[in-house]
Formats: sequence, structure tokens, C-alpha cells
Amino acid sequence: MDETVREWREAEQAGGLVLLDGFHAVKHALRFGADVRMVIAEDPGAVRALARELAPDVEDAVARLVRRAVLKEVLPRVHPTGVAALAVRPDRAAGIAGLGRLPRPAPVVVLDNPRNLGNVGAVVRLAAGFGATGVVTRGDLDPWHPNVVRAGAGLHYATTVERLALDELPPGPLYALDPEGEDIRALTLPDDALLAFGSERHGISPELRARADHLVSLPMRTQVSSYNLATSVAMTLFHWGGPPAEEGAEPA
Repeated sequence: MDETVREWREAEQAGGLVLLDGFHAVKHALRFGADVRMVIAEDPGAVRALARELAPDVEDAVARLVRRAVLKEVLPRVHPTGVAALAVRPDRAAGIAGLGRLPRPAPVVVLDNPRNLGNVGAVVRLAAGFGATGVVTRGDLDPWHPNVVRAGAGLHYATTVERLALDELPPGPLYALDPEGEDIRALTLPDDALLAFGSERHGISPELRARADHLVSLPMRTQVSSYNLATSVAMTLFHWGGPPAEEGAEPA
């Protein structure tokens, strides 16, 4: 067995590491301070060139970390960019403490029993882009599942992502998206808000609805049943406001 492949498998078995699948996931994780332990690629030279072209701010780190390996020996499917990495999952206690710290500069997104891994990853990507304090999920879906991290392009490291029970939610007024709620256009969403979204099929759960301080609805044409989860989050975060203009020019 190749030495790099052996080290990769041992690192996976040890636990506590997150799979970063594809160049953009690796780039974002490095950019936002992840402790990346291994980077492997079929063609390390091509990955270094990609970093030079697309992410010069992390080029040195990529060049130092990347090693040659046959990716199909360790991955169920190989990303088109031909690169993957393992990074340390952020400390849970620190994440929860950060979510609960007041005053908050931006809302926390709460996903109530989401079912689709790709949708959750898309929400993490949105939350990171808008500068949300974090994304909290309720239910049995793991928000750090490899498919969620893949869909989120590694931007779990740009915000806080945790799974919590209802009684563990951070403090702050809870605004739950519901068709019977007040039109969001009539509201100002505070920075310390918890913005809760239910599943597309069932909406928010009765227990979260009962816990909500405000029910909020998005404008929608009659006879249209629902928006995609990520679309609803994007509309709500846009209404909230997003990062200050001078902080919005992050590298791609």
C-alpha cells in the first residue's frame, strides 16, 4: 500500500477529521484558518498551479501540504479538481460558546429537521457569505456529513456549524418562517435574531413554532407551494442586510 494512502486511512480511522472534497473546499478551509492535516492529489503540480491562479493567498499552504496519491483508493468518488484533504473539526464547546455570546453582530440560522444534505451545505455557504454568526440544525442530520461539507465548499470553517436540541438554542428572539406569519417586508430583523426554517414539505415543527417569538412569511405568488430551503434562507438574510460593504470584497 502507498505510504500516503496508509497515512490517510489511519488518520480517518482516528476520527475527529473532516473530508474536504475538491479544490474550493480546501481553499476555503485554509483561508478561514482550518487545521488541515493532509492534502492529496493525483497531480500535485496541477493543484499548485490552480492555487496560484485562483487562490494565491493560500498558494504557499497548498504547495507545502499537497502530496501525490491515487484518490480512488481512498475516496468513493473523485472530485473533478482531483484534490482532497483532511482537516480537524472545530471544537464543539468553543462553537456553542460563540453562538451564545451576546451581543451578536449577525443572526444565527436555525434549520428545523432538514432532510437534504445538499440543501444544508448550500445554507452553510449562504451563511458564510452573508456573515451569519452560524448555522444550527435540529434533528438527526449531521451538518458535518461529508456531502454537506462538499455542498458547502468548505465554508463550514467560515462560520459556526452545530447540531443542537431545541432547549440548547442560543439566546435571542426567534423568528420562524411560516406561511401564516407577518410579511417579512414589514419587519426589521435584529442582529441577535435566530432565523428558523422548516423543511419544504412539513415546515417548522409544532414545538419550534410554539417557541417562536415571531412568525414571518416570505412574499410568494398564490398557488406556489414553497421555496427551496436555501432560497428561503437567502431571501431572509438579504432582508436582514448582510456584511458591511467594505468587508464584502473577499477573494473568490
